[in-house]
Amino acid sequence: MLWLISLAVLSVAAISCRRHSPETATIPVYGYRIVAEYPHDRNASTQGLVYEDGWLYEGTGQYGSSSLRKVGLQSGHVALERKLPADVFGEGICIVGDRIIQLTWRESTGFIYDKTTFRKRGEFPYEGEGWGIAYDGRRLIMSDGTSTLRFLDPDTFVETGRIEVSADGQPLAMLNELEIVGSDLYANIWQEDRIVVIDPDTGQGKAWIDLTDLLPDSLQTSYVDVLNGIAYDPDRHRLFVTGKLWPKVFHIEIIQRDTRNSPSNKK
Repeated sequence: MLWLISLAVLSVAAISCRRHSPETATIPVYGYRIVAEYPHDRNASTQGLVYEDGWLYEGTGQYGSSSLRKVGLQSGHVALERKLPADVFGEGICIVGDRIIQLTWRESTGFIYDKTTFRKRGEFPYEGEGWGIAYDGRRLIMSDGTSTLRFLDPDTFVETGRIEVSADGQPLAMLNELEIVGSDLYANIWQEDRIVVIDPDTGQGKAWIDLTDLLPDSLQTSYVDVLNGIAYDPDRHRLFVTGKLWPKVFHIEIIQRDTRNSPSNKK
């Protein structure tokens, strides 16, 4: 299985600000197979998603309806929820030990919660916008909608460094929700049906995962929004993806595909 996609052999030169079709990609393009589907609250504008011990932890956005949630994977039931103030737009989340970190979009403030109770334990400032955040075991990795990723100390939240992300020979902006998968960083590209696999130490894009047609036509209404939300179960090597206001969370397996001969990646 290509789970971590054997990405040690893949390489790329730079980053992309514009949309590329699979046929123009210079790095490998993978497809997917749907393994299972789970219910998802179609009123949840997913900004951050994390899996741990049978639960999905979800950060939702929009002014007036942003929240932090603990959701049963199988049932989609919201077991615990903390609503954010109406003037705050919630963004990406990650788990760091017994804490959950949640970013905000334009409020330049991150929130720190107790993972068990969702009690607020503190907050921290940062410059600019907050989009996605992930924790690789030693540092927080944060996106802000540009091609730049920032590194933060997980205890002090002081910025410790930055890298520029590159793929297909050009700067890759619109980096959104983030997730650590093995030693790689997966990132949604805002308004695209693709995930880019990044080397978090160099910023080099290593592969694309093309998720075209993941949400079937029967569920494609004017109500649903873009693909956004990546969660990984390291114990069972399961990758979960969803979107803003989607009625489903999908467990997918990454598969090889021939981008020249197969216009569809759905097997």
